[in-house]
Amino acid sequence: MVVCVGDPPRAVPCGTSTWETGVSPSSAPTPLEGSDVPSTSTHFPWALHQTRLDNGLRVVVCPDATVPLAAVNLWYDVGSRHEAEGKHGFAHLFEHLMFEGSAHVDKGGHFAAIEGCGGDNINASTNPDRTNYYQTVPSGQLALALWLEADRMGSLALTQETLDNQREVVKNERRERYDNVPYGTWMEEMVALAYPAGHPYATSTIGSMAELDGARLSDFVDFHATYYAPDNAVLTVVGDVDPDEVVALARRYFGGIAARGAFPQPDPAPLPRRFGTGRHLRLYRDVPTPRLFLAHRSPRFGSADAPAVNVLTAIVGRGRGSRLYRELVTAKNLAQAAGSYLSAWGFMHFDSVVMGSCAPSEGVEPDDLLAAYVAVCDDVVRDGVTEEEVERVRAMLAGDWLRELATAGSRADAIGRFATLHGDADAIRAHLDDLLAVTADDVQRVAADVLHADNRIVLSFLPEADAADVADAADGITEPEAAA
Repeated sequence: MVVCVGDPPRAVPCGTSTWETGVSPSSAPTPLEGSDVPSTSTHFPWALHQTRLDNGLRVVVCPDATVPLAAVNLWYDVGSRHEAEGKHGFAHLFEHLMFEGSAHVDKGGHFAAIEGCGGDNINASTNPDRTNYYQTVPSGQLALALWLEADRMGSLALTQETLDNQREVVKNERRERYDNVPYGTWMEEMVALAYPAGHPYATSTIGSMAELDGARLSDFVDFHATYYAPDNAVLTVVGDVDPDEVVALARRYFGGIAARGAFPQPDPAPLPRRFGTGRHLRLYRDVPTPRLFLAHRSPRFGSADAPAVNVLTAIVGRGRGSRLYRELVTAKNLAQAAGSYLSAWGFMHFDSVVMGSCAPSEGVEPDDLLAAYVAVCDDVVRDGVTEEEVERVRAMLAGDWLRELATAGSRADAIGRFATLHGDADAIRAHLDDLLAVTADDVQRVAADVLHADNRIVLSFLPEADAADVADAADGITEPEAAA
């Protein structure tokens, strides 16, 4: 089916003589509440112009005339959490298929058109909560970028040949990033421990190769028809652009694509507040040295406690000034400097996790390192953190955020994230303020839950050669004593 998305810009030839705009010239987009209001935040000094088209597409424009560029970012509210049983990996594979041509753009034509007009930073990414597509073009080529995105939203060209080809590309990606890399499957193993079977977050985004092999072309046609719609997307444009012109172009190219109206959403049962204690999966694999991975259940990204969790994880596990580094690496030489960390994952829709990792120094037993890691966590729960530690991390996180906003492309991505996952792009204005407002008391309060003794699961990768030195050594899991 070919969906009318408006006349193409001159840079790309029209593939048919029957294209229409699909909307009347008088149809007008609907401004969202708070649109066109200049920023009053010292940490986000740009204005945001938010508009919703008649078909539900949200358009967010952030004018910035400092560079003659336009960053175009299109977020779809679909990720691996939406995959049905037996179809794991669909969202990620579909990301690949979106570059394989549309009704009026040949395979590879999206890259060729953007690069041909002087654009760059063309790519896409998928995670459990969303899929996004992005590129940066000279501001005078904005129409081309929007037309390309609209064409593949409305009229993606899905064929058996492209499906078979990209399925093999994903298999190769899995081999390179997961199967043939030491510890490469740790994330898959950990989410399977952290979430019950069937939970939307219980599988990795790369998915199951067996399930992808069994997928039919019609399954992917249905996936596109179900989730790739204007009322399930946010279009963000940052750069040297006029907001009214951006909205007019969006209306011209996207306006003829019909809204879908309803999007199936997962609804898992609530999880226990904590993991319990004592759950430990030991895997003997072809790895050079042992490595521990740990998970703690935590509030979802976007919750009221999320800023305090971010500060907590940075104090405990980020950089040479962190508790883990100072205690395990510098003071006791129990852990290697590389790869010792603690960080909060940004799962948005259901309970998230804090993930940690550390590798024992030569001659140190993994269980001794684990005991030392637990002792660091227990100290934070019992005694809290200092104001000096909080100040250090505030400065680090502020630097991270300001660097993220420094370029048009990364700013467009951040705006799209808040618009999609929070429901309002203006929520971005409070992000750094919320982090800077975190106190030492806030950190100890969330630590009491997140780092509690009965909220921990452990995954150990152990060298296969070590199995010969351990009686009855084999992959195995110790189950938790209890879960609250």
